[in-house]
Amino acid sequence: VQLMESGGGSVQSGGSLRLSCAASGYKTPVYCLGWFRQVPGKPREGVASINSDGDTSYADSVKGRFTIAHDNDKNLLYLQMNSLKLEDTAMYYCAADFRVHRKRDGGPGESDFSYWGQGTQVTVSS
Repeated sequence: VQLMESGGGSVQSGGSLRLSCAASGYKTPVYCLGWFRQVPGKPREGVASINSDGDTSYADSVKGRFTIAHDNDKNLLYLQMNSLKLEDTAMYYCAADFRVHRKRDGGPGESDFSYWGQGTQVTVSS
């Protein structure tokens, strides 16, 4: 399984970015795909996830600003990030697992995912 993120960069506060993650090396109708982020010295934070049935979850800190989507035909995972804040600055990682993980509250859990990309940096400046 290979996951490759792209779309990171620098943006001013209030701006938007769309991250993409190209997934390859697997064929399964059941999966969960997620986005995580990490700032040096802090634990990795689950941002958003989407299950194969379309069920999504979001961290409270990004609800209403970020949208996760999956193009099943192209096997591309997206994270549309709007109204970016300084505190959104982080390395963003996509992750995959071949089980469905449902979260009643909050974003995805790191321990639920088996495969990880290398990350793409997002920097928000004032």
